[in-house]
Amino acid sequence: MRYEIRFTALIAALLIAFAGPARLAAGGSVEAQDDGADKRTGMPSERGGSLERGNIEPPDGYERAIFAGGCFWCMEPPYDEVDGVYAVTSGFTGGETVDPSYEQVIAGGTGHQEAVEVIYDPRVVGYRELIDIFWRNIDPLDDRGQFCDRGDIYRSGIFYVDDGQREIAEDSRSELEASGRFDREIVTEIRQFDTFYPAEEYHQAYYLKNPVRYRFYRTSCGRDNRLQQLWSRLDGKPERYEVT
Repeated sequence: MRYEIRFTALIAALLIAFAGPARLAAGGSVEAQDDGADKRTGMPSERGGSLERGNIEPPDGYERAIFAGGCFWCMEPPYDEVDGVYAVTSGFTGGETVDPSYEQVIAGGTGHQEAVEVIYDPRVVGYRELIDIFWRNIDPLDDRGQFCDRGDIYRSGIFYVDDGQREIAEDSRSELEASGRFDREIVTEIRQFDTFYPAEEYHQAYYLKNPVRYRFYRTSCGRDNRLQQLWSRLDGKPERYEVT
């Protein structure tokens, strides 16, 4: 499904590229406005976090959290904005294939799911807050994928690294179930973490490096519309993270 949408997004991006000179002449820009992002990586440079993505060892006193919420492109922005988050990396977890490529994972058979690894400072932001952000950026009722992306690789899941995280995740899910918000069962899995494999470099910070294609994909996938249906009643407005 995502291949079809990305192909359409590519066509749209080409059309925008052709329109670029006219927009520039009018004082516009075909690129995202410079909002302080580091030019080497596209990572926000004002948050104080790492400018790297990939195999990152947490600094002393920092911890890691692993979340699967469908397309990993869409799970980076919510955490990039959080004070205390040091780095967010897109990748794969939950399967048995060692260091898989993106093509291997989407072909099936690896057992992996798309996920993000969040390196954070627990003295600044707690694991429970990261869990709350996770819930409000997924559809916890979908056991066949997330939004337009279908298949096991897009299923939602929380991967705990120790018993403390497991207890927090389970308590959070139980509270959500008891809240009466949903009339269907929450199917998001809570599993023990094993290994996280970073995805290829071109997937990292995709929403910053390719904002037009990212916005087109996210909108076409129906992600924000579904999130609004699920979560807008929580505080009168949905949690929405968009590139501006």
